[in-house]
Formats: sequence, structure tokens, C-alpha cells
Amino acid sequence: MSANIDQLSIDTIRVVAADMVQKANSGHPGAPMGCAPMAHVLFTQFINANPKNSKWINRDRFVLSNGHGCALQYVLLHLMGYKLTLEDLKNFRQMDAKTPGHPENTHTDGVEVTTGPLGQGISNAVGMAIAERHLAATFNRPDFKIIDNVVYAIAGDGCLQEGVASEASSLAGHLQLGNLVVLYDSNGIQIDGSTKLGFTEDVLQRYESYGWHTQHVADGDNDLAGLQRAIAIAKAEKTRPSIIRIDTTIGYGAAKAGTAGVHGAALGAQSLADVKTRFGFSAEQSFVVADEVYKFYAERAAHGAQLESEWNALLAKYAQAHPELHAEFVRRVEGRLPEGWAKALPTYSPSDKPEATRKLSEHVINAIANVVPELIGGSADLTGSNLTRWKGAEDFQPETTDLGTYAGRYLRYGVREHGMAAISNGIAAYGGNIPFASTFLNFISYAAGASRLSALSKLRVLYIMTHDSIGLGEDGPTHQPIETMAMLRATPNYLNFRPADGNEVSAAYYAALEHGDRPSVLSLTRQNLPQLEGSSVEKALKGGYSLATYGSGSGGKADLLIVGTGSETSIAVDTAKLLAERDGLTVSVVSMPCLELFNAQSDDYRHSVLTPGVPSISVEALSTFGWHKYVHCPIGIDTFGASAPYLELYEHFGLTPEKIAQKARKVVEYYKGVAVPTLSLQF
Repeated sequence: MSANIDQLSIDTIRVVAADMVQKANSGHPGAPMGCAPMAHVLFTQFINANPKNSKWINRDRFVLSNGHGCALQYVLLHLMGYKLTLEDLKNFRQMDAKTPGHPENTHTDGVEVTTGPLGQGISNAVGMAIAERHLAATFNRPDFKIIDNVVYAIAGDGCLQEGVASEASSLAGHLQLGNLVVLYDSNGIQIDGSTKLGFTEDVLQRYESYGWHTQHVADGDNDLAGLQRAIAIAKAEKTRPSIIRIDTTIGYGAAKAGTAGVHGAALGAQSLADVKTRFGFSAEQSFVVADEVYKFYAERAAHGAQLESEWNALLAKYAQAHPELHAEFVRRVEGRLPEGWAKALPTYSPSDKPEATRKLSEHVINAIANVVPELIGGSADLTGSNLTRWKGAEDFQPETTDLGTYAGRYLRYGVREHGMAAISNGIAAYGGNIPFASTFLNFISYAAGASRLSALSKLRVLYIMTHDSIGLGEDGPTHQPIETMAMLRATPNYLNFRPADGNEVSAAYYAALEHGDRPSVLSLTRQNLPQLEGSSVEKALKGGYSLATYGSGSGGKADLLIVGTGSETSIAVDTAKLLAERDGLTVSVVSMPCLELFNAQSDDYRHSVLTPGVPSISVEALSTFGWHKYVHCPIGIDTFGASAPYLELYEHFGLTPEKIAQKARKVVEYYKGVAVPTLSLQF
């Protein structure tokens, strides 16, 4: 009976997934049909989760890294009893469906992370495994294993060809993440055809060199006992992450099985009918699930519910034995920041010494690290430049290395920017932690595939980026970001900060931590900046504000607005003073540390800052792209940088008070004879 129900369930997954793609006339039937046996064994024998409470913190995590095969995951979630109906399956890839074309954590109950770009999911799984190890080391006590889940992932050939997967997998091996199990769907086919065209390495040997435990199941189409045995062995391996190569036939049962033709297109009516006949289904019916299949999966779902009930009882005893730890655990799981945490943020006055904003960031990290203990992260081999490690920090490392413990909160990512960002997404998605990732601003471009997913997935990841402009100096154009901030500002659901002084750095951290549903980039300087007259944390939280006005003026109206960001705000101030003293102009300076926060303010507030009818310029040592929305004449850099001491670079690119003043005078003169256009600030 068990063998019969297993086969019926597997064939049901195959047929319903093919039905979904056929009805939508869009999608990928091959991977679901080939992966159905391994996924069925995994969900019905190993994954511990409660579909009635998909956010139970100690659930096992499942990641479908080859997200194009999402019909597989949707069918499984439906069978398990998550909030996904048969109608939802029929609505695959349609507008507002709970079953989009790739798994989206914001759309579908039971989907842990957004996958689709290959390699991201397996890298997210590494982050989840890190999060589990850290929370377990922090909160578990003898007789109280309140965190002990396993992270499972299915990944395909494409995932393992992507560089981000190699970065994350290498680190996972070093970190000895024995709570991570990857099922590698080795079907030998990708879009262009056979993997023999460009992917002939021995994947398991590569993973052995990373420090992973490896296994091979030769018949992933039929050998259910072999699949069960391999996953059980992998789960029992506690000191190494595990990968199981499982040889499968893409599109198993279809006319084009084993070819690229079944990868990314509907089977076609006749082929689908033949598949159904082969598997004992009616060729005329679609989306058929036998009652015994629902019952079989319901039994596993009930097992998960029972496990959560037992866990809740254990947690109640934990609360009695360790009340303070329990309260802290619940707070972190619920995503609540510590009460009054922001009181630890430093504030500054103009009499305080000039400092680089990366150094001011270090002050903030030292001030809040012990106040916000869920903050966990590190640098991509630039700790001494990014200044992200706080006093007394312990590294997150296996105890066997004598380099730290899993209770440590500082991660040594090595030179793995992309992997760092993808791992951070996994840490954030797991819950109970707030990850940060750090490198030079220019190298967030290396991580763009994953950092974009932070925004799409609504994950609170802090990207602490230093060396944010030509101000880094002699390293030259390869390291000097020009277009980077424009790219980030164009990405939806980001907060991008270029703080100009200590108060604005504190405001950036405040906003980044308080916004639980979006990532933030803190763009920080290498060079020292003065503490500004007129700045404050409260003002900076509006994203842009009137900093100061220079000159006597007439009727209280300014002759010119200068908008500055980051390291150029103090230059804007000096320019305004020069214009007031030499030209008798009244010049108002606006500090704009975060366009996204400014855009969110009321119309009246935005117009009170960017006064209609007043000529305006912006000053930023980056691309001028996008600034025409806010000012009449943006001043910046629209070429690549150069290698020289930073003061020479500012002179060369015209970003000194004297040279900016020359352009400002032309703007003021021009608008004496032309009506000043009102810019559209209706956001």
C-alpha cells in the first residue's frame, strides 16, 4: 500500500504540474516532473513543518533554488495544506495569482525565499543554516533545544554553474554547517541543450574540496528507497553540509523527456494526454488529485502540527526555567526591536571633530551592537576599511577552528561580495536576526543579483558600503563608484543614504533598522567631514531638509538652492557662504541624505524644502542621472573617475566651492530672464 500511494503521489505531482504549465501555456514542466520523486520523499518523510502555521520558527526550511520549477513547489504546498487551493494552481502565472512564475516569498504561503535567478536559492539556504546555528547557540540550553531545524534545498545544474553558489557553498563548507542538505537535480539538460556543452566538471569532487559530505543516487526517477536512505544519512551528518547528486530524467514520462524541449514550454495537448494515460490518469481530465493522496499528505501535515504542539510545550517550560532568555527569544522572533534602543545612537554638534562617515558608522555600531543583539554580519575581507567590527565582537565560527563560536555575530565572508549578499538574504528570511553586509560601495555591483532580491523580497538587510565616491582617491576608477547610486536609487523598495555628518549617520541606522520590510544602503566616506550646523537625527529622518541659509536676501526669498548629499553637503555649505560673501546672494542649502525618505514626505513639506520659483542645483560626486527631477541644474560626474589624491580629484572634476560657484552664478543669471520652472514633486 505504501509503495502504491508513493507512486500515485509522485505521478499526481508530475501530472498536475504539467497541467498547470499547459493551462498557462507558459512555464517549466521538465524539472517538476523529474524532481517529483525526491521532493515527495523529502516532504513526506523528512521536512518537519506545520502548514497551518507557516511561520513557526523551528520549522525545517525548504528552498527551491531552481525556481523555474516552481510548479513542483506549488503542488507540494497545496497537498500539504498550505494556503494554496486547487484554483490557485489553475491560476498559475496569472495576474495577482498566489502562484507566480517563480517563487516569491511575498506572494505564497510556505515559500521561504524568492528564487528564480539561479544560484540565489542555494546561497539563501546557506544563510538560513547560519541563522539556525546562531540562534541555537544563543538560546538553546541543556534539555531545551528550542532551535534545531534543518535547511533543505533542491538545486539544479544551472544553480551550481552560477558563481554566487560557489561563493556561498565554499563558505558553508568552512563553517561546517551540518544542518544544510542540498538535493542536486542532475538531469544533464539546460536551455541550450546537454550540459556536456559547457559543464563537465565533477560537481561532487568540487563540493568535497569545499568540505561538504557528498552522496550519489543513480536512479532518481524510481529509487525511492535510495533517496530516503541518502537524505537520512545527510540529515545525520552534523559537522558538514551535505549534497546529494540525484540523477533524474527531465520531463520524466513525456515524449520529449530527457531533452531541452521539455525544459521551458508546455508539453502540448497530445503529449500531456499520453503522459496521463501512461501514469493511469484520465486523458480528458485535468487537475485531478485522488482523495488518498490528500489523506497521505494530510497525515504528514498533522505530524508537523503535533511537532509544533510539542515544541510549544517545551517553550513554555523554557519560559519558566529561563524567563529572561525566553522574553528575548520571543522579542526577536516577533521582529520587535529592543525598547528604547535608539537612545544609544550618538549625536553631534558642530564643535565635534571632523570624521569620515565610515568612522562615524563604526561609532554607531559600537553603540548599538550590545543594545540590538540580533544585529549580525560582516565584511567581504575589508573589515579594517569598512570598520564594521565592534569592540568585544566574537566571530561566527565552528568551535573546532578555535576562531570563534556559533554564538558569535561577526561573519568573515572573505572576498565573496555576491555570496555575502545572498547569504544575508537567507539570514533575514530565517527570522530573529538582522544581517548587515559590508564592502566598498562600488562592489555592491558585484552583489547586485542578490542585493536586488533583498528589495524585491522585502528583507531588512543593511548594506554598509564605504569608500563611496572619488573621495577614496588613489585607487582610481575601478574602485570609484559613479553610476552605482543611480542604479540603487532606481531599484524599488530600497533606502539609499549618503549621510553628510554624524547626526545623519545615526539617522541612517535608525531608519534602516526601523524599516523591517526593505533593505538599506549606507554610503560612507573614506575622507573626514565636518559636523554640520543645522543637522539633526530628526531632520535627517525626513530624507531631505533645509540645513541653513546664507546671505541677507530680500523678502526672505533665496536667490538659489544648493542641494548636497554626503561628502558634498559641506562643500555646498562652503559654496553658499562664498556666493553670499562675494556676490551678495541669498543661498539656501538643503541636505538630502535619502531621496526615498524625502519622496515619502507630504507635498507641502517637499515644496517647503525645494522652494518653487527658486533656481536650484545639486552637488554630488556621482552621476547626475535622476537629479533633474529635483533640481534645475545637477552638478556631478558623468565620466569614470581617476587615480590621484582625493583633493586633486575634487579640483579636477569641478567639485570645489570656487568651481561650483562659477556654475551657480550662471544658473542664477540665466533665470533672471527666464521663468523658473516648477519641478514636479508629486511623487
